[in-house]
Amino acid sequence: MGKYQEDAKELLRLVGGKENVAAVSHCMTRMRFVLNDPKKADIEKIEAMKVVKGSFTQTGQFQVIIGNTVADFYNDFIAVSGIEGVSKDAVKNAAKQNQNVFQRIITALAEIFAPLIPAIITGGLILGFRNCIDSLYLFDNGTKTLCDISQFWAGIDDFLWLIGEAVFHMLPVGICWSVTKKMGTTQMLGIVLGLTLVSGQLLNAYSVASTAPADIPVWDFGYFTVNKIGYQAQVIPAILVAFTLVYLEKFFRKITPQVISMIVVPFCSLLLAVIASHFILGPVGWKIGSAISTVVYAGITGSFKVIFGAIFGFVYAPLVITGLHHMSNAIDLQLIADYEGTMLWPMIALSNIAQGSAVFGMIALQRKNAEAQEVNVPACISCYLGVTEPAIFGVNLKYVFPFVCGMIGSACAGVASVAMGVTANAIGVGGLPGILSIKPQFMPSFAICMVIAIAVPFVLTIIVGKKKLAQGAVNNQTAELAQVAAGAGASAAAAVTAEVISERNADKKEAKAVQLKAFLTGKVIDLKEVNDGVFSEGVMGEGLAIIPENETLYAPADATVSVLMQDSRHACGLTLDNGVEILLHVGIDTVEMKGDGFKYFIEEGQKVKTGDPLIQFDRDKIKAAGHPDTTVCIITEPADTESTVFNTGIDAVANETVVAELK
Repeated sequence: MGKYQEDAKELLRLVGGKENVAAVSHCMTRMRFVLNDPKKADIEKIEAMKVVKGSFTQTGQFQVIIGNTVADFYNDFIAVSGIEGVSKDAVKNAAKQNQNVFQRIITALAEIFAPLIPAIITGGLILGFRNCIDSLYLFDNGTKTLCDISQFWAGIDDFLWLIGEAVFHMLPVGICWSVTKKMGTTQMLGIVLGLTLVSGQLLNAYSVASTAPADIPVWDFGYFTVNKIGYQAQVIPAILVAFTLVYLEKFFRKITPQVISMIVVPFCSLLLAVIASHFILGPVGWKIGSAISTVVYAGITGSFKVIFGAIFGFVYAPLVITGLHHMSNAIDLQLIADYEGTMLWPMIALSNIAQGSAVFGMIALQRKNAEAQEVNVPACISCYLGVTEPAIFGVNLKYVFPFVCGMIGSACAGVASVAMGVTANAIGVGGLPGILSIKPQFMPSFAICMVIAIAVPFVLTIIVGKKKLAQGAVNNQTAELAQVAAGAGASAAAAVTAEVISERNADKKEAKAVQLKAFLTGKVIDLKEVNDGVFSEGVMGEGLAIIPENETLYAPADATVSVLMQDSRHACGLTLDNGVEILLHVGIDTVEMKGDGFKYFIEEGQKVKTGDPLIQFDRDKIKAAGHPDTTVCIITEPADTESTVFNTGIDAVANETVVAELK
């Protein structure tokens, strides 16, 4: 009988029974289910199981976090359920049954824009900085800007536009590349297609409105003409033409003999895609994008703009949970292209601040709870800087009422924002730094909105939290008093307990600290910088990550190999000599590569020394598969460790640099 058979039976019952499981698989830490009816899963009772560390739903998959022992749990689950496990790809495909067409479109948009976000954030910061030096009239009695009085800063302003233009005006190039990358076709063709949309041979999109129809340049084919118009900053046209290229390439690849495919496929695909772009799809996409931005703009500026602001501000945080917030990127960028600014992004930044302020309220309420503050403080800081997931999932949803207080504060700030017409020049910079993306004339108004987004959730969280947490404390004290009253020799037991604790603490002080050496050469980063909800939010435990420069993973300390993934070979679990268990996981979502590019040097149960090679991996293959190669080290079982110091923000050398110390 397996160790987890009873737990496996319970989990099977709580997910709705065998008949509700369409597919099941596992990765290094999680059980991955596709459920025929997700509503049948009793999430509250599942998360109450001792063996379960948490759960979440993503892209149609219900994922239950087990930890390092998930492989054993999975085997027992398969044994007791009689369900045949399937591959990760099969689970992924099966998960589509839980997504409607709209959800699939949103998922596609999210995957397209995700690789572009770092560039968009950079562009937003640059435009924000340029706002401060070329549009704020702070000198000579409010008549001149810094650029007006300093040639140096005027030069800086001019130079920085080189990057700003590349990010926003040339955005179609990035979109076409990202679509081809997502769809697995030739990325260079996507880049070339994007360049044909923003070529200098074309009339710049920003000049179309001010150019008389008779003066617009054309291609003259004798029988007809086509306008030579560029699509700078246009989102919808770029997406349409990129998907056209993808399906043309797949079509020609399918029908063309292999011997001539290198010539026929790229030539025919690109030529027809470019023709379609400028003859049909570009103009149509422009109209669609303009229609969408017109409707949204009317909502933000029309008679019911206050209602629009209240609704959007209130629902944005729930949209983050569902992933539907990704669609706002395309709308924001289209608004910027059509109206030279967006009133949507300021409300998004204010929603970030509101959720952070709710956590700020929890910090005040739980100021004497050191364990809670370890989560509260970093979550609040990251939220104020525009990253909401740690705050929403790690704190606010845990207690529910802070999440609702944040939504109310966001709605109030949203009303004020649209009422005052706050407009941003760019997107990507959220939270408190979001003021840098606001047009200078609206910065004072946005500052007022920020005060609302900070004060309302904070005050509401304090008021509601005092009642909620006080009730919880009373319940806990009642339980403790009942336990004391039940013990006849309470005083004696307390004395013995104190003695045992004292001896245990003394043993801990005598124990030698364990150092973890760098398991890779590269940049050491904080776990919260890893783009994965389970790792970055600390669900599995504390840890750090390294962005690798080499391709061999080494043992960070003397240990025994306790867990391996024979199918994917992308991760391993180690048990240190002091009982601490750690997980080393190469890349994010690399389980989907099914072992391609990975090689184990170790076997389960093997003793390893610090610096012994564990896994060899191919960084190029990981990147080609569309995954980050960031490698994480998680302390999944701290044993008797009292404290751990992580040395992040440094450049580490494998087997030399100390990246963590366990005391």
